[in-house]
Amino acid sequence: MAKAKTHYVCQDCGHESLRWQGQCPGCREWNTLVEEAQPQEIKAKVMRAASGGGTSSGARMRGAYGETRPQRISDVKMSERPRLVSGVGELDRVMGGGAMVGGLTLVAGEPGIGKSTLMTELGRQFGARGEVVLYVTGEESPQQVKLRAERMGVSADGLLLFAETNVEAIVAAAYDHQPAVMIIDSIQTVWRPDLTSAPGSVTQVRESTAALLAVTKSLPTTTFLVGHVTKGGQIAGPRVLEHMVDTVLHFEGDRHHAYRVLRAVKNRFGPAHEMGVFEMREQGLVEVGNPSALFLAERQFGASGSAVVATTEGTRPLLVEVQALVASTSYANPQRTTTGFDSKKLQVLLAVLEKREGIRMNQHDVFVNVAGGVRLDEPAVDLGVALAIASSARDVPLDSSTVVFGEVGLGGEIRAVSRVEARLAEAKQMGFEAAMLPKANMRGLKAPKGIKLVPVSRLKEAIDLVA
Repeated sequence: MAKAKTHYVCQDCGHESLRWQGQCPGCREWNTLVEEAQPQEIKAKVMRAASGGGTSSGARMRGAYGETRPQRISDVKMSERPRLVSGVGELDRVMGGGAMVGGLTLVAGEPGIGKSTLMTELGRQFGARGEVVLYVTGEESPQQVKLRAERMGVSADGLLLFAETNVEAIVAAAYDHQPAVMIIDSIQTVWRPDLTSAPGSVTQVRESTAALLAVTKSLPTTTFLVGHVTKGGQIAGPRVLEHMVDTVLHFEGDRHHAYRVLRAVKNRFGPAHEMGVFEMREQGLVEVGNPSALFLAERQFGASGSAVVATTEGTRPLLVEVQALVASTSYANPQRTTTGFDSKKLQVLLAVLEKREGIRMNQHDVFVNVAGGVRLDEPAVDLGVALAIASSARDVPLDSSTVVFGEVGLGGEIRAVSRVEARLAEAKQMGFEAAMLPKANMRGLKAPKGIKLVPVSRLKEAIDLVA
């Protein structure tokens, strides 16, 4: 019997190597290469040419086609309902109007953030409409899932619990019951018996996802995979996992706070970077219809170092408070700490403030915090962060009735941003009286009535106006 061939696979990035190495050549991490058996290749038989012995260049492989054949695009039949509306408004918004039939969605987040609670809520919504939901639980027993379901008030006969991790049994159950929705909680626990590696390894996650993808497309059904994240916030498993699925959703938030943010990182069937907000309560997740009011609820008036910025997440405008604290340092190297904002971008803004505006920061610690637990990475928040830092450094409060947005360039210029009218409409709805915006956005702008516009072209001009 031939010896099974093995290779070494990085458990972080999926890089394959024929020999063990201390450092992965792909992601440069240490001690992540694990020996795994290579999956056996399927050798298809080749039909002999009609002319007799041997094979010809025109011969084809027997079994290369399954039950499918190439077909004209005009002959492809569309489903009567291409999307399944879950009834969870924030989730449907993030997914572009509902879950696509035949779509494979990966929901990733830290342990304890509420991924299983969100999936149970899906079971409640779909089951209440008579849809069959197959909930495959690999981490909890059916009794544990039922306890959570009873706490949330879920009592739907269409919700089927299946405590199984063998992917072959899961595939068989899917074909037997043909559910409208299938939930796998979690993909790191699912394994294929023909592979020798442990569940959760790169090979197991990749091959198990491939098998579930085939079931999802062939039935078709709507499948949700629950996934874990690493300490660095990346999705655990091979990078190819994110390419195999149709939609990638990140469930974010602080376990010590009640609010959760669902963010679309990838979506083949809708806009990416959409965001939904939930509040975690004892009875489950509750949708937050007006996130701007939530993020500004505890804002202090008349305090220096606070600015309200108008940002966008996908198609949704949001008003968020940015807080900054500038204090004399006690260390040789001043501290630069951020929460919800890119630390490298903070270094750039501090350099612009010091070089272009003369605000010395080399003897001060700078702390920046985005209130509400949301993370901002849009360039339009640059102006708000810079003004909050300048306000704290000079100890001069900003006007609490003014919202600001704009991108700050390295020369100190304020650059134009997109979706200005939507930002102004949100500010008007939330009761703000003025908006500071890039001067370049004034051309052809149709602003809502009742809000004063303060156009600026330089960072120094903006600082002199408000701080």
